[in-house]
Amino acid sequence: MQHATPALPRTLGADLRALRKTRGLTLAALADRLGRSVGWLSQVERDLSEPSVTDLRHIAAALDVSVSMLFGQAQAPAEEAGLIVRCGARRPIGSGAAGLIEELLSPDLTDDFEMVHSTFQPHSVIGERVTRPTQEVGYLISGKLDLEIGARRFTLHPGDSFRIRGEPFRWINPYDDPAVAIWVIAPPVY
Repeated sequence: MQHATPALPRTLGADLRALRKTRGLTLAALADRLGRSVGWLSQVERDLSEPSVTDLRHIAAALDVSVSMLFGQAQAPAEEAGLIVRCGARRPIGSGAAGLIEELLSPDLTDDFEMVHSTFQPHSVIGERVTRPTQEVGYLISGKLDLEIGARRFTLHPGDSFRIRGEPFRWINPYDDPAVAIWVIAPPVY
């Protein structure tokens, strides 16, 4: 009888490695940006060395993610680690700027995609169009949201979904209620 190997819990090091690779950076390139040795960074990625808070701030800046993304390693029971993300254990991501609150629904960033819970506050708008080398799909759970993809503008209602394939896009919530969406992004960008 063959037993399935249990999923190993994902760690800060695994997430850092996934973020670095997604951005096309080598260990040497990221270490250079940080002013640290390749050996130190390799140890951090393998969870053999623990970075300081200052190191984490520098790493977050170099990878263009929020520091809270790196700090937000919620502890899960051993049998759930790497498999289940409980509602109260979601990691906050992004800066919260422009009225967008995001939480990571994926257990970690080591897959080919990430799933994000996004809340767009009433009367909020992203300032500039975003273009990233990703494929993204989303599903609006509640509220209404205006989405500009390329030169087209759409109003989404609950139950509507969308796809963005590397095009410039922008979101606007000119309405009185928050809009809540689930986004799937490949490859992970946070």
